[in-house]
Amino acid sequence: MKTLLIVDVQNDFLPGGALAVAGGDEIIPVINQLIDSYDHVVATLDYHPADHASFASQHNGKAVGDITQLAEKPQILWPDHCVQGTHGAQLASQLDSGLIDHIVRKGQIQQVDSYSGFFDNHQQNDTGLNQLLQRLETTELHVCGLATDYCVKFTVLDALQLGYKTTLIKDACRAVNLQPTDEQNAHQEMQLAGCTMIDSKQL
Repeated sequence: MKTLLIVDVQNDFLPGGALAVAGGDEIIPVINQLIDSYDHVVATLDYHPADHASFASQHNGKAVGDITQLAEKPQILWPDHCVQGTHGAQLASQLDSGLIDHIVRKGQIQQVDSYSGFFDNHQQNDTGLNQLLQRLETTELHVCGLATDYCVKFTVLDALQLGYKTTLIKDACRAVNLQPTDEQNAHQEMQLAGCTMIDSKQL
């Protein structure tokens, strides 16, 4: 079975959102064109409590972009985003969500961030995505969404580690690019780990 995994295409990551990814809205028509050609479609949602430890607002004297430590691991601090129950945490309204079979929420544990759709950043808490994909008898996973250099990349790396034949649909992703080469570096890291890279027209 071939499954499309849509990573975090949520209002807060679109232009005008709390943590906007440049061009994030441009991938939605691409995804909508692909979405009905898969056996299953799964979406992940960043879904944080309002006091999540990755928010700069929770650290006195810290600003967005600063690095702190969470459980002795480096953590970049973000603006408040994708807070549970808010408009920003919802799937983008332009996304053809009627064809999404399952939604997996991540980032719900207050003290640790979760870039990957599979595990938190400390690899200690499981979102249930792997078990879901196994129940769906997924043999091939195609990944798209936001953002290439964070949640998409770590989702892909975990998928490969778990043994899924994984493909990134490059033009159905956009990057944060805190540094100009972050997207390029993410592509290289995923490829070196065994991910196949394609554009949507190759499908």
